[in-house]
Amino acid sequence: MKIAVYPGTFNPITNGHTDLVERAAGLFDKIIVAVVDSNRQKSGAMPTEKRIELAETVLGHLDNVEVRSFDILLTKFVRECDSNIILRGLRTVADFEYEFQLVGMNRVLDPDIETVFLAPAEHLSYISSTLVREIASYGGDISKFVDPAVVEAISDT
Repeated sequence: MKIAVYPGTFNPITNGHTDLVERAAGLFDKIIVAVVDSNRQKSGAMPTEKRIELAETVLGHLDNVEVRSFDILLTKFVRECDSNIILRGLRTVADFEYEFQLVGMNRVLDPDIETVFLAPAEHLSYISSTLVREIASYGGDISKFVDPAVVEAISDT
């Protein structure tokens, strides 16, 4: 069974994340959406439990997707999931430069773990959780960027 681990903050989960997981779900037997524990996040992060709940809601239509949190080294978490594949999304050239550094570090930590990159659909490539949070903080409409459940959760905070 090929299991891919898709790590991220998902603060909040966006339509770009959803697109990537939906496409990856057709490529792998199982996708584990790995939500970074908010205790290690910057202030202002949505609580881990809420990000997991929203990811489960948004991705609930995919039978081979599981959402879990983690607060350990990613390579160790990947091994705990019986996987050797890290799934990452690439939106821009700047993303690639950062991700390339991560690939190198992860290879040193565990040479048997591979990283697979997927690009989002073109109409979603500009969406980032950071920008969604900023728009929401100024009372802007984020409904074009996230699932209705996420809109509701953010408007409740």
